[in-house]
Amino acid sequence: MNRILILIFALWCGATTAQNLKSGGILKPEQALMDIRHYKVVLEVDPAQQTIDGYTEISLITNKPTDILLFDLVHLMNVRKVWVNKKEQPFTHENDLINIALNSTMPAGKVMVKIEYGGKPGIAERPPWSGGFTWTTDSSGNPWVAITCQGEGAKIFFPCKDHPSDEPNEGAEMIITVPEGLYVAGPGLLQRSTTKSGKSTYQWKTNYTINNYSILFNIGKYKVATRTYTTVNGNKVPMQAYLLEEHFDKANGLLDIFERSARVQEKYFGEYPWVKEKMAVCESPHLGMEHQTLNAYGNKFNYTSVGGKDFDWLLHHEFGHEWWGNKVTGIDWAHMWIQEGICTFGDHLYTRDYEGEEAYIKRMQQTARNTQNKFPIVMGEQLDTDTVYHGDIYGKGAFFMHTLRYVIGDEIFFPTLKKLATDSKYTYNNLVHTNDVEELFSGASGQNLKPLFNFYLRTIQKLEVQVRDLGNSSYQVRLLNYEGDLPLEIVTGSGSQRMTLNKTGVRVTSSVWPVIDPKVYYLKRVILE
Repeated sequence: MNRILILIFALWCGATTAQNLKSGGILKPEQALMDIRHYKVVLEVDPAQQTIDGYTEISLITNKPTDILLFDLVHLMNVRKVWVNKKEQPFTHENDLINIALNSTMPAGKVMVKIEYGGKPGIAERPPWSGGFTWTTDSSGNPWVAITCQGEGAKIFFPCKDHPSDEPNEGAEMIITVPEGLYVAGPGLLQRSTTKSGKSTYQWKTNYTINNYSILFNIGKYKVATRTYTTVNGNKVPMQAYLLEEHFDKANGLLDIFERSARVQEKYFGEYPWVKEKMAVCESPHLGMEHQTLNAYGNKFNYTSVGGKDFDWLLHHEFGHEWWGNKVTGIDWAHMWIQEGICTFGDHLYTRDYEGEEAYIKRMQQTARNTQNKFPIVMGEQLDTDTVYHGDIYGKGAFFMHTLRYVIGDEIFFPTLKKLATDSKYTYNNLVHTNDVEELFSGASGQNLKPLFNFYLRTIQKLEVQVRDLGNSSYQVRLLNYEGDLPLEIVTGSGSQRMTLNKTGVRVTSSVWPVIDPKVYYLKRVILE
């Protein structure tokens, strides 16, 4: 478990500083007035020259009159022309921002922006740990191109509003042209592909809302393995693996693992979110990353065994982000634990399903030991990726869900978790705040869970439990630093019982020192006096 969390953490370490870019933060007023509806990215990619060239169309709605439109695009790109509602407009491109100064004030309403540009995008120096383009080749010398940009945002290669609070409600389209013989894999469904004059063009489209770091493509000498997956609700979805030709013989084994992972995810989190499109993994030259309907996979088919069957931790974790991150999305990077922590909790649930409750408990105990507690999981509001990212959003976030499960019980916890992943109030276009999660679980359990959420998510405290020897085999057990009641298991010489503790405490009789929370449902410190 420790190795897995380190590797997941490494997916971000350094990535948020690559090219001196970061995503999110305080939303600029010029962008706050824009509601992005759709992106259309049209590019020709030249692997030999490592260049891209084309244009992006952005459909949006403004909520008040404005004479400025502001978009993010890395300074490495050369912007040639800009049109707003088909009229060319003056602009500047400085500090990774395209500032369009309109010729006249534009009333609130629908707007179409077209930006023509090109250049050499930034190279990912240590993919996936640093975001950018990876230009490489397979073992036969064929070009192999990948993009990673979660920490930096899609502004590394197309103009966009780079803030997690706004996703294109009407989806995105990508039309990518490459040298003939290469295949372009993209989000959503392939609409068409054409070849002419030594070049092939692939048109991909998703009609679902999508985060901007998932609007990207992979290029390679791919072959596509497809089987039909029947979801928990009975819908048929293409399940696909885009593999290099040299690895295509591994497709069936990978799809078998993929299907087992999908069954567990659906059991706990509801039907696969993108049933009208596809579920897919795409072989990449970097370790991996969650991309909606096209998860990047670079674990090189290094499987382990869970419950006597082949398992791929990377595939399972990144695929879990289809629910946590893609379908249920934090309204701000400050609440990133929702996607990373609950997704990691889903990794533990796979162990529970295939190896049993005791194996799940042992894995959670290891997660508790690995927790650093150097920074809170939720450190404020309107924060950027550089600020919020640290390893505990994975492990401690997962362990918090484990604690929550114990506090409210399985009969309430699991249906409520599934509701968070399926209710329209928390999914797709409706972005989520930590307070939304707390209010959902508080309402379902009939308990005020806000103190628990605040204690474990917004501080780095551990629960302090005092056990005081009163003499004559009598002990007082109480909480020292938590305001409210919490259930804890206490093991005495006569057995185990679940008791409600607070600062007042309880008295227990035991022939030996009581053992507090032996299975480790809490991050805690026990003080014996």
